This record gives sequence, C-alpha cells and structure tokens, in this order.
Amino acid sequence: MLTARRKKQESIAEYLLYMWQLEDILRSCALNIDRVRQLLVDPAYETEEERKEVCDWYEGLIMMMKAEGVQKEGHLQINKNLIADLTDLHLRLLRNPQESEYIGTYYGTLPHIVALRAKSGDREIPEIETCFTALYGYLLLRLQQRDISGETQSAVRQITRLLRLLSRKYKTIEEENDQQMISNR
Repeated sequence: MLTARRKKQESIAEYLLYMWQLEDILRSCALNIDRVRQLLVDPAYETEEERKEVCDWYEGLIMMMKAEGVQKEGHLQINKNLIADLTDLHLRLLRNPQESEYIGTYYGTLPHIVALRAKSGDREIPEIETCFTALYGYLLLRLQQRDISGETQSAVRQITRLLRLLSRKYKTIEEENDQQMISNR
C-alpha cells in the first residue's frame, strides 16, 4: 500500500504496472488473505498497526477482484479507469500542436504499437493499453530470466520513453488540479 501510494505520486505508469503485478500476486495467493498476510505482510511490516492497515488494503483489493470477476485474469475497474484516463490524455496531447515532443515520441513509438497489435490480433485495444501490456510482458520475461531479443528491447525502450513522457504530463496536470482545488477553497 505504501509502495502503491508512492508510485502513484511519482509515476502513474509505474503505479499501473505495480497494480497489475499486485493483481497477479494476489491471484498466486489464491486471493486468500491469510496467505497474503503470511507472504507479503508479516515479513515486510514491523508494527501491528502497519500490518493491519496493509492487510486491510490487500483485503479490499481481494474483495474488489472477486466482486468484479477478475479472480483468474483481467484487471480491476480502477486500473481500467486509469488506462482510460491515460488514453484520454494521450489523445488530447496528440491534438495539441504545442506538444511536439510528445507527438514526436508517439510517432517514434507507433511502428512498435502497430507491430504489437498485429501480433495480438486485437486492434480494438487502445494504444496506451497495448504499450502497458507490452511493458508488463517484458517485465515478466525478465523475472523469468528469459532471453529477450534486441528488437523487443528496442521496442520496450521506445515504449518506455512514451509512457514516461505521458506520466510526466499526467503528473503535471494532477498537480495543477490540486493547486486549483486549493485556490478555490
């Protein structure tokens, strides 16, 4: 929970990848809070107060996963909403002629997105979700210590550039919205 909070403040892309990983970790624990407590909470948190807070958070995620029917696969609605928000921002940035850096980075990434969509056979998935899926797959390959082709590594570097820039834009907008809310009080 503390890691998620920090990642969300620092980089929305890292946060989303972390949340996807957490969904998979909770599934590997069979969505069993006792197992989660044993493997993730007790070894990592010192005080009972911290353990309870984190355990409650994990339990909330587990309950949402069950309620939303994503016990075996898929993503929580909160994570889908975040993809939708990032996709919306992505499209707004592409329409803004003042965002030449973002637009240029996007066009440098577009051939990789097109190739990934062709391989997956699903052209309905938003481009930004395709990018996140590619990065998550890459991270899983690295965790499994599998060989990764130079072509894949090149694609991942370019996709990372795009998502890093999108995350910065998202953070800037969030900070501006926070400032605006404070000013309106």
